[in-house]
Amino acid sequence: MSSQQEGTFCVHTTGSRPKLVVSADGRGVVSHARSRLLADLADVTGLTGAFTDALRRLRPHGTGHAPGRIAVDLAVMLADGGEAIADLALLRDQTEVFGPVASTPTAWRLLADIDPAALARLRSARAAAREVAWLQAAETTGGIPAAHAGGRDLPGLVLDLDATLVTCHSDKEQAAATYKRGYHPLLCFLDNTGEALAGVLRPGNAGANTAADHITVLDAALAQIPDAHRHGTDILIRADSAGGAKAFLAHVRALRERGIRTSFSVGYAVTEPVRRAIRALPVHLWHPALEQDGTLRTGAEVAELTGMVDLADHPDGTRIIVRRERPHPGAQLSLFDLDEGMRHQVFLTDTPHGEGSLQHLEARHRAHARVEDRIRCGKSTGFGRFPSRHFAINTAWLELALTVDLLAWTQVLLLTAELASAEPKKLRYRLLHAAARLTRGGHRLHLRISATWPWRDELLAAFTRLTALPRPAT
Repeated sequence: MSSQQEGTFCVHTTGSRPKLVVSADGRGVVSHARSRLLADLADVTGLTGAFTDALRRLRPHGTGHAPGRIAVDLAVMLADGGEAIADLALLRDQTEVFGPVASTPTAWRLLADIDPAALARLRSARAAAREVAWLQAAETTGGIPAAHAGGRDLPGLVLDLDATLVTCHSDKEQAAATYKRGYHPLLCFLDNTGEALAGVLRPGNAGANTAADHITVLDAALAQIPDAHRHGTDILIRADSAGGAKAFLAHVRALRERGIRTSFSVGYAVTEPVRRAIRALPVHLWHPALEQDGTLRTGAEVAELTGMVDLADHPDGTRIIVRRERPHPGAQLSLFDLDEGMRHQVFLTDTPHGEGSLQHLEARHRAHARVEDRIRCGKSTGFGRFPSRHFAINTAWLELALTVDLLAWTQVLLLTAELASAEPKKLRYRLLHAAARLTRGGHRLHLRISATWPWRDELLAAFTRLTALPRPAT
């Protein structure tokens, strides 16, 4: 039998590349080896144990794979870039690194068994693990980093709410038509770290500015924040104009009665009263706008319209601010913008006078656009594809996809410099998808990274920091 028939192939290349003989008989070779970092971090933050407790009732007679462990493996797979339940095969076929991993049918059954009660327990488990991760950050890295806008740190925590459309390429329950058929999840991210705090799966035709949905997601996000930060820390809620519903703003203000120091910065429609106010605004009341690094933004100005637009039915102290800017090529302009020759964007905030300049408040609100990057990255870690025809299963899938927090915690706790703020794609390319060789010696397994891998030092440093993290009390 020839070498080709045995599965060995000669690859003839051009130029200076060496000739290769390719075969499928390797032993001790591990791909995506560094994804073990995420699995170990799930253990160290207590996420694995919390998921195990949350889903214990779904394990019949204590046999088979632990449901909590299956949930963690799915979360690790999604953070690593998997898009379908079948992608668990990557972990399952490397048992020496990842241990026993459930089969695809077993994982399907788990998702199908997660009812609303189990979903609530999963959310509580995520909150418990988050509290541990934040305590570990406080002890090792100085705590949760500040969000940034306009060249300065923002006090407290910043929560960004936004919805996105996810196209479904097959018939799925409650996937309704917009301009495409799909879902319209509403999500909340923590701008300080990029953590995905909460999300709700909705039909594709769900209203963008539904106050009830915004209230539900905000309350779920606040429940994810540890008590020590939820009470006593300033929390800014940002949203686009979909979050400008009066009922939602009233809810944000009412949270103060529960000891949660919330404030808002939300988009506002350019209505006819707003257009009249802009036209009546004296030229000298316009001020140069800022870039996110604090420098002046060319061709952009901001002004305050408070008192010129009726906001009587909004929370006391609500201010209205407008930015105008020379439109960039391809910008979507209203008839008013075309008439004025400038693009106008308006937002509301209840930040009092004296707590930041007009320019800084506008730059702070414009930084809400970062949530679009969070969602784009989230779509590569589970938000972008839903596996089932059944809405309940897809709801459980979204909850596990929110555990992309493992990447955010990895960056806060284990990484430094460029990688501490890199997007998932870069983390996978440089760290998680690194191959290694598995060897045995001294009664131990050794995962040997290539000595020529460009980011080997960052990998080793991350595992060293992981080993040094304080463990939660048991």
